[in-house]
Amino acid sequence: MENQTTVTYFVLLGFSYNPPVQIFLFLTFLFMYATTLLGNTVIMTIIVSNDHLRSPMYFFLSHLSFLDICFSSVTVPKLLLNFCSSQTISYSGCIAQMFLILQTGWTEVYILSAMAFDRYTAICKPLHYVQIMSRMFCRCLVGGAWGIGYIYAMVNALPVLKLTFCGQNVIRHFSCEHPSLLALSCTETFPNVVTFFISGSTIVVSSILVILFSYVHIVSTVLKMQSTEAKKKTFSTCSAHLIVVVLYYATGSFRYLRPNSASSKILDDIFSIQYSITTPMLNPIIYSLRTREIREILKKLMGYKSLMSHVM
Repeated sequence: MENQTTVTYFVLLGFSYNPPVQIFLFLTFLFMYATTLLGNTVIMTIIVSNDHLRSPMYFFLSHLSFLDICFSSVTVPKLLLNFCSSQTISYSGCIAQMFLILQTGWTEVYILSAMAFDRYTAICKPLHYVQIMSRMFCRCLVGGAWGIGYIYAMVNALPVLKLTFCGQNVIRHFSCEHPSLLALSCTETFPNVVTFFISGSTIVVSSILVILFSYVHIVSTVLKMQSTEAKKKTFSTCSAHLIVVVLYYATGSFRYLRPNSASSKILDDIFSIQYSITTPMLNPIIYSLRTREIREILKKLMGYKSLMSHVM
């Protein structure tokens, strides 16, 4: 029998194009990552520094911005490094990256659900909003989201440690995502796939049910409003969250929960870029454009900077 060498590192195939295309992609992803860091940092700074932005909605939004920075930082720095140097990543580094992708990615699922529940409570139960969405309860929701994300990552990462990787060590992707690693295993991965599918489906279905429940009641309540201005303001606030949910859930679910027969490197790359790089970049932009309070503060800040540059 031919000896099989245990893999000690992996090669992230990523975007193996000619040099001019790689330079363009490097600059594109660098710009997107810088925009993600800047945009989400600005959102967090605005919320922390303004006392009138202390409502649960902004509490969740600040945590979403922090989570987007973490989520993007798990993959993009290594992706940028791969354009400039070796495309290899150690076995332990790959497992760690996979774990962090699972934790941050699926934590965001429940943060979005908590934000939907917050909007439901504010619009449908305004008289009880302060009692229901207390500071302690909001902290529990955020802590619970991180806790569920951690448990989910552990449940799916620990079985991967029991797999044997030998021979083939080229990952046809730009990061160590769970499906990409399973495809390289020399041992049976069916239990891993079943565990991953059941746990992932449970989280997705439960979070979608919370979001659907919230927005069915929100729409019903809004349609009963007499004031056109009130309807417009409510839909404007909720539309930002809905846009983020659709962008994130649609691409993430396709990447992780689609059957292996539907696998395609190009599609996997596109959808992974969308939910792990593009969405964290777009979130602060979407909320800035659709949330009046943040939009007004940004206008004041830009006006202040323009005035200072004119004086100087």
